[in-house]
Amino acid sequence: MRAYDIIKKKRDGEILSTREIDFFIEAYTRGEIPDYQASAFLMALFFRGMNESETADLTLAMVNSGERADLSQINGIKVDKHSTGGVGDKTSLIITPIVAACGVKVAKMSGRGLGHTGGTVDKLEAIPGFRTDIPKAEFIDIVNKYGLSLIGQSGNFAPADKKLYALRDVTATVESIPLIASSIMSKKIASGCDRILLDVKTGSGSFMKSFEQAQALAQAMVDIGKNVGRQTLALITNMDIPLGYSIGNTLEVVESINTLKGSGPQDLTDLCISLSANMLLLADKGSYSDCQEMAKDALYSGKALEKLAQMVEAQGGDREYIEDSSKFTPAKYYRTINAYSTGYITKINSESCGLAAVILGAGRARKEDKIDHAAGIVLESKYGDLVEEGSPIATLYSEKEELFDEAQRILLNAIEIGFNAPKELDIVLGQVK
Repeated sequence: MRAYDIIKKKRDGEILSTREIDFFIEAYTRGEIPDYQASAFLMALFFRGMNESETADLTLAMVNSGERADLSQINGIKVDKHSTGGVGDKTSLIITPIVAACGVKVAKMSGRGLGHTGGTVDKLEAIPGFRTDIPKAEFIDIVNKYGLSLIGQSGNFAPADKKLYALRDVTATVESIPLIASSIMSKKIASGCDRILLDVKTGSGSFMKSFEQAQALAQAMVDIGKNVGRQTLALITNMDIPLGYSIGNTLEVVESINTLKGSGPQDLTDLCISLSANMLLLADKGSYSDCQEMAKDALYSGKALEKLAQMVEAQGGDREYIEDSSKFTPAKYYRTINAYSTGYITKINSESCGLAAVILGAGRARKEDKIDHAAGIVLESKYGDLVEEGSPIATLYSEKEELFDEAQRILLNAIEIGFNAPKELDIVLGQVK
């Protein structure tokens, strides 16, 4: 079998066999196929696409290229959740303790942020002492004891995906539904959970700008789950405006704590209840309405907040910060931005808000960039709010005062104010199962 023949076959629009896909991925991972042939393979996939079985085969080939997490020592059904990334998306900090408080085990491996989207690990590391890198035995013990542990991605999961992703980034082949779907699902499957909930974002702050793109990606990932024996469900959710009011690591942790205390933003609370209920549904906890009520009870009773505090303490963090979020150290400098006219906020471009937060130090332009955990943005007014000229619409936070001018320029360009109140936006736009 030759790489040349496989490339030619896909170039001509034919369907690749499991054996051909396995051969190509294994040989490329071992370094036996050069980057120029892998680039040609990716471009053929980009233009010709892959059917459902090919995409599942590609995913499993990438899973089999490295380690798999063995979570068999964790009692009960393990449910994982993956978001395709957004601005102000701190849902993992809220829904995982809700689900754990309802008796479902959550053993979640999360990533760091890059570009305008934030990462769960960066947020967790804003909590003093919290360890995201812990031994596997300790990780499993914490999940069994408290029902919940969130850690950074470790081990050699899907090394083929890492190699291919780096190549996709420089060969203009990133925007391929089969390649995106297999990349995401290979890591989720390798991480070992039994059932998977996907939060597929759409809108200005997401990778999938249109609903149709998001729906196609959601369907592809759910199909992969079915083909490899993992029960998978996807929600398509709105990322046209930032989620909640806070953007930035410490700021989002504080907003998550407030939400678990029952006083969070309505859009964030509603989405977290929906995501939690669907995770409970996947874990066979009852009908959707039953699961929704369970999630609400865990949130408003304080049980979920206690789960978060237990996990933080078990992983070396100071639980007093969860009980009293005023203990977090604020940024050295802040600047208030005021409305430039009177009217309704008719648009807040999520991607621009995320980029402004990166400039302030809250995110990374490159993987090696250092995070300023206290940096970020708090929106004082949201989409649909009536504001008066000169009234506060946002506050910027940073350790470097000289960063404010550029961030303010980007943020003001992201916000539009009009005469008429805009229509309400739904937070959950669809479901794929």
